[in-house]
Amino acid sequence: ADEYDKQYNGKLSAALTQAGPIPSAGQTRIFYGLDPIFSAVVVTGIGDECLGYNEIEQMDELKEAIRNASALGCKTMQNLFMKTINVESFGNAESAAEGAAMGVWVYQEFKAPDKHITVPKINLYNDCDYTGWQIGLQKAAAQNLARQLCEMPGNLLTPIAFAQAAVEALCKAAISVEVKVKEWAKIMKMHAFLAAARGSCEPPIFLEISYFGCEPDVAPIILVGKGVTFDSGGICLKSCNEQRHMRGDMAGAASVVGATRAVSALQLPINLRCLIPLYENMPGPCGLKPGDIVKARNGKTILVHDTDYDGRLSLADALSYAMSYNPKFIGDVGTLSKELTSLFGEFATAVFSNNDALYDMMRVASMHTGDRIWRMPLWQHFTDKVLTTPSSDVQDKLKDTGMTCTCAAFLKEFIPPVDWIHMDTYGVMLTDGTSHHYLRRGMSGKPTRTLVEFLAQLACKHAVAETKEQKMTG
Repeated sequence: ADEYDKQYNGKLSAALTQAGPIPSAGQTRIFYGLDPIFSAVVVTGIGDECLGYNEIEQMDELKEAIRNASALGCKTMQNLFMKTINVESFGNAESAAEGAAMGVWVYQEFKAPDKHITVPKINLYNDCDYTGWQIGLQKAAAQNLARQLCEMPGNLLTPIAFAQAAVEALCKAAISVEVKVKEWAKIMKMHAFLAAARGSCEPPIFLEISYFGCEPDVAPIILVGKGVTFDSGGICLKSCNEQRHMRGDMAGAASVVGATRAVSALQLPINLRCLIPLYENMPGPCGLKPGDIVKARNGKTILVHDTDYDGRLSLADALSYAMSYNPKFIGDVGTLSKELTSLFGEFATAVFSNNDALYDMMRVASMHTGDRIWRMPLWQHFTDKVLTTPSSDVQDKLKDTGMTCTCAAFLKEFIPPVDWIHMDTYGVMLTDGTSHHYLRRGMSGKPTRTLVEFLAQLACKHAVAETKEQKMTG
């Protein structure tokens, strides 16, 4: 702003003085006719100049303030029907790009063309950090892709349609996508996954996504995304109000697809394999029933108490299948526990892990992205509750017990002996549009950017280890 002011002989500072106090965080000032190049100039407030990492808030508050300021300024310009917006870096081009690109995005695919909101082109203004800007744009595009998939209505984004959308988005980015059908799942003995999908007339699909950024013999990272394209609750039907947003029950799968595309765009030197079981949970004559016992891929039997807790059945088989690839570690993402809406609201993702270093890396990633996480316990108490059943090896639901923790304990029973991190995103699936200027009301697309940042940290760690090894060899 100071450089712009000097370039045009102090016109901006004079206009700001006349307009009243300097805008604080969340406020803007619009000026017209300050120079012959730009139709309008918007000044946005960032807030306290001493912002930085806040240990209590578990967030880099400066980066979050930049995202919000950038988004607010761009949305103000968007409301003025501007087709191109030049955004300064605010001292961090990556965060500015994230805020701007996510802020102007709007889901309007099924609105009449004459009622569409113009989505302007975003450029970096007067800054040399073009690399940081491009990284920010790629992260924002990944989250916007996840938001788009989550917003698609359930009658149009069926399991097959999701698979087609993933192929279209990822194959252009040189990522391999394999679409496995119901018969393949039968051969693989994924009976828990197939049981969860039994009530719908839409055939289940198992999506396998592969990205190779380094040597093929390097152990891959496995990401598993819950892909329920609509969750009615099955025979244990949800209420109408609970079903309103269940088109977004595949938010975990959408985040994994978006993150994978960003990983490819950023050319991260890692091997990544993503497993996504896709299906609908519907009541039907062949549907899963309370009291049923199904056998998972790893041979364990599961007693089904509630057909609304179907997601963990599909994830159980996907997690067991992950062992086929001798993974470096396994991560899974999904909307599993509605209790998180009351516990954290839209402000944090619940995370479980059997490895402290893995959790710390995810925590640091969330600190940078503003999508906070909070660690929950994997105590033996919850495992004992899951295993205490006379008629099967494990059971899927327990009353009067911490449901979020018992869900993680349930999934733990299907994890091969490797490092594992589980992200329960039910609470952050939706946003009311008031918490961040860069997210409108609707599906949030979280924690896509956190996954990208986390994988980028791992890639850096891998690159540093490789360099040291080469030096020792030399």
